[in-house]
Amino acid sequence: MSADAPERSVEQPAAKAGTSFPRAARLLKHSDFDRVYKQGRRHFSSHMTVFYLRQAEGAARVGFTVGRVLGGAVERNRIKRRLREAVRQRRSVLKGAGAVDVVINPKKSVLTLEFSVVLEEVGRALDAIAKKLVEK
Repeated sequence: MSADAPERSVEQPAAKAGTSFPRAARLLKHSDFDRVYKQGRRHFSSHMTVFYLRQAEGAARVGFTVGRVLGGAVERNRIKRRLREAVRQRRSVLKGAGAVDVVINPKKSVLTLEFSVVLEEVGRALDAIAKKLVEK
């Protein structure tokens, strides 16, 4: 077991009911990522850049861009797993913002950060996006 892996007992499920990250809540198509990059706005934080674009209908969807410059496949997959879990736990912040597509573009430092810091930073970014979208 790696140092990053959370310890779980047999009785405790990995995800609690209502806090999952279903396929419908993920940004999957290349064209969707392109549209968010080209037409969307940016929110900068110390360990990631978050792009977002309001949509006409639907729910909030989140995607990740983890390029080869961030490391080999093992490191990139670990970054994605950490971000996915952070978004899963903080996604409820976007419920009041309406339909929005979000792309998180992390920096290499996300790999070595304490998970609590990643969780806090993702939460702050999603909160800032929700506030900006509600203002308009």
